[in-house]
Amino acid sequence: MSRLATGIDVLDRQLGGGIPAGSIVHLAADPASQSELFLHELTTTRGTLWLTTIRSAEAVSDALDRSPGPAGTPTVRDVGGDAPLDTANSLVRDLPEGANLIIDVADVLERNESARYRKFLNDLQTHMVNTRGLTVLHGLKGESVPDNRDLTEHMADVVFDLDTKIDGSEIVNRLAVPKFRGGRALDETIKLRLAERVSVDTSRDIA
Repeated sequence: MSRLATGIDVLDRQLGGGIPAGSIVHLAADPASQSELFLHELTTTRGTLWLTTIRSAEAVSDALDRSPGPAGTPTVRDVGGDAPLDTANSLVRDLPEGANLIIDVADVLERNESARYRKFLNDLQTHMVNTRGLTVLHGLKGESVPDNRDLTEHMADVVFDLDTKIDGSEIVNRLAVPKFRGGRALDETIKLRLAERVSVDTSRDIA
């Protein structure tokens, strides 16, 4: 089974070379975390369409330009208007072979009626399989999680769960991969350092 790199070497090694082509990944993260670094690094691997639902396209492009670490030059489109599911669906249909799709954040789409959102996910999954691409649905773990989040996690082939906590003077980021279709889910979390780029945090935990 062919694998697609995430752009994060340490993660790709842990996952046996990357994510299986044709997969949908759900990246769940706290709103105040540096989870966008994952998305920035993914844009360096291959052609990417970035659909933004909250920030403007200009704000996303500016953030990529100012990123202290690796970042590509994705095509950025704002789909957060009156019919976000319809707009996103029309853009997804034009994705070429082997491309990345980033939806940031998925929460806006998840707040649509369940049957319509389920159809969107099924159509997206079919397109990813046919084009051997990779989708990342960036979902927020805040206080107002959409009702359809369970649907997202069930349909996703891979789930990345980023947990960010402030422990005294230290910010601790741990990544869990509890779900991995077509591969092996990780038994333990990975302690990460999210600064200029995503790297392993080698500092020792103090009990």
